[in-house]
Amino acid sequence: MTSTDGDRGLNVFREGDIPFYTLTFVRDLPPEELLTRMGADLTTVALREGTDLSDDFGDGLFDDDEPVVTTGIDGAWTWAWEQGGMHGLDERILSAVSAGTEAVALHYNEKPMHWFKYAVRGEIIVDFHTLQAIEPAGQEPGRLDEVMRPLGLVPGQVAPLHSVLGLVENAFGIRLTMPGAADDERWSGRLRPLPD
Repeated sequence: MTSTDGDRGLNVFREGDIPFYTLTFVRDLPPEELLTRMGADLTTVALREGTDLSDDFGDGLFDDDEPVVTTGIDGAWTWAWEQGGMHGLDERILSAVSAGTEAVALHYNEKPMHWFKYAVRGEIIVDFHTLQAIEPAGQEPGRLDEVMRPLGLVPGQVAPLHSVLGLVENAFGIRLTMPGAADDERWSGRLRPLPD
């Protein structure tokens, strides 16, 4: 299947019925390396077609302690989509995946809320969630203000629905080509449980 601009972007998360997701985006890193840095069980890492995920992982496909992750590349960014779980938000994971580069973690759940983290060379630069009025934290919580304010992401105010998706797109140029046909192979694997 050949991807077109029509199936690129983050609109699927605005328009689709996806009640829970965690996405990790890393600049200029091969998918296999991203899976390794995220703590994948290397015995489960393989190049798979979409239909193979259910066959290979069965009932554990949406496990939140040991989530299955599918990866892809769009432009300069490699992405990892957790089928369940929130490993990408863990500061140890985000520090590891952003070592020598930069990374964005984005989580959404049905509360509804988004949780956004931006890391550079192992340091969390900006960190906030939208469950209540946003209060950016991190090493430089104001670094993305210029892009955030026009989207309604203002400290002390409640964020407009899906404005965090606009931040990810506008500040970083991030897009995600959805896994498509059965023969659309992607690197995937199961993440090991997070240490206590």
